[in-house]
Amino acid sequence: MPVEPAAAGVPDALVLAEATVAYGRTPALERVSGRVPAGRTVALIGPNGAGKSTLIKAVLGLVPVVSGSVTVLGQTPSRARREVGYVPQADTLDADFPVSVAQVVLMGRYRRIGWVRRPGADDRAAAQEALAAVGLEHRARDRFGTLSGGQRQRVLLARAISAQPRLLLLDEPFNGVDTVSQDALLAALARLTAAGTAVVISTHDLALAHLACDDVCLLNRHQFAFGPPAATLTPELLRATYGGAAVELGAHGVIVARP
Repeated sequence: MPVEPAAAGVPDALVLAEATVAYGRTPALERVSGRVPAGRTVALIGPNGAGKSTLIKAVLGLVPVVSGSVTVLGQTPSRARREVGYVPQADTLDADFPVSVAQVVLMGRYRRIGWVRRPGADDRAAAQEALAAVGLEHRARDRFGTLSGGQRQRVLLARAISAQPRLLLLDEPFNGVDTVSQDALLAALARLTAAGTAVVISTHDLALAHLACDDVCLLNRHQFAFGPPAATLTPELLRATYGGAAVELGAHGVIVARP
């Protein structure tokens, strides 16, 4: 699939050109192409094991691209990593570890200042601003483990925001998140894209992708489509992506059912 030319005057945060990613000799994802301009949001859609998390790891430079290319902010993934934010599917922070919400968010600043320097006033202000962006500034002194699952996910997004990334990658950020937290996450992401940050979201929520994303990349080991939701989230393309599942997009949500 050829890569479409960039929009006039809008720089690309991410360019995928026939990218194939492999673990050892086994391809995990083959020939993925597409562009993510600054200020745009792209959803990665596909079944479990489709390669969505693998693609995110390739953009982070954590798994090798064996053919084609992945260009991040005009650089290789490893060189651009300091300007890329990441919210993982399952964070490694122990909920019982005695660390405050503010301290978790401040961790996002260490990529910029290094681990040997103490955070300064600017770093603390950035962390506080990031917490405010997700609506949790009033919980700054609370222990991270006392928050609900949705609130913890908002804190992890704040941690990524505090690093002031130009590209933000989110791996299933809405899993197990309540409606209030989902709305807060979406509002924070909208402010980020309005300021020029590009966002890539791995998600199973087709309705959310339809409503909140500029483009959709359909994946299941290889690419089935990349483009606007109206052109990609069709029953035909979704059935092909999900391996023949019956797919219906309706006013009350999305149904995916095996025949």
